[in-house]
Amino acid sequence: MKKYQVSFFLLFMIFLTACSMEVSTVNGDSVPTEGIITATLYPTFTPRATATPLPATAAPTVDPVMGTVTAQINVRELPRASSASLGMLSINTEVEIIGKDADGDWYKFNADLPKGERVTGWGSAGFISTESKPNVPVVSEGDTSTEDAEGNGQVTQKINVRSGPGVDFEALGLLNVGDSISLLAKNISGTWLEIEYETGEEGKGWVFASYVESEILDDLPLAEGAVEIATEIAATLAPVYTPAPDDGDSMEEPAIDITFSASDSRSFSYSSDLSSPEGDAEDWVAFHPDSTEDRVDLLIDLKCEGNGKIYVELWQGGIQLTEWEPVSCGDSDYPLNMYKNVTYQFRLMAKRASKLEYVSYILQVRAAP
Repeated sequence: MKKYQVSFFLLFMIFLTACSMEVSTVNGDSVPTEGIITATLYPTFTPRATATPLPATAAPTVDPVMGTVTAQINVRELPRASSASLGMLSINTEVEIIGKDADGDWYKFNADLPKGERVTGWGSAGFISTESKPNVPVVSEGDTSTEDAEGNGQVTQKINVRSGPGVDFEALGLLNVGDSISLLAKNISGTWLEIEYETGEEGKGWVFASYVESEILDDLPLAEGAVEIATEIAATLAPVYTPAPDDGDSMEEPAIDITFSASDSRSFSYSSDLSSPEGDAEDWVAFHPDSTEDRVDLLIDLKCEGNGKIYVELWQGGIQLTEWEPVSCGDSDYPLNMYKNVTYQFRLMAKRASKLEYVSYILQVRAAP
């Protein structure tokens, strides 16, 4: 017990000695006493102010601009004629325009297809009528480079895009007047052109050269296998025909509705196909003769390819005009005398057949010399 008391006494004396140490001075300067360790305090941490995030700015809402389709058109997945078709809109269909491309040549819109399906896609601005120029944002979608958007050719009449260079090949879709296309090659005779077309095999398709304008037609190379394809077509004794696709036109909604100037353009033409007893059996084409004279002298040509026949009737105001004989395949320079600024309609009909008969045709109307 005494041992612990001595130890406690020694510790107590050391504590008193440490407390009584003084700092001596030399010439007025303070000299620290040796053996004393001064503790260094860590700096006090002051937390940074936490920034309060601002609420996200809501994306501006685009008010749709209402428009009306002035012709039967494709709804394209992207703003170019070669893009995949999401469906077709009939003439006078209403659309909600929500955007446009950089050049304003294409509108993006919401619309209802003839069977009621709601789609969002692109259509050529030239076939969409609005009360005023739509104030909608520029929308960039997919690969819309300038070269692809402009193309190197332009469609002059509504035409089918086919899987090969001939009317016997499958129809892949339709191109409208004014559509810009990218030309790739031509067949050996130069009558058919290979173009970029996304829904075709390897992204390609074929169109009839007579309805395409381009400055590079003579410079286009021959398509790969063009000679072999031409040989195969010539060697085919019994071509396989398929029913003409239904393009949905009628007297009330014709395939085209064009104002024809006997003094300026002087001609217009329309091409499509018909078949019977299956497929699309009739087409309607509306036109309005325009001239400085009260009456206009016109000539009609009808060229056909296929194993069937078609006939053409002339209608005015929902009434068939019976004072003229029907036009049929092969007719040329058929004369017509018509009033200016009056709406006329051609009704083209496939001859009724017991087995499939198919005709691809070109109808041309031109001013008499």
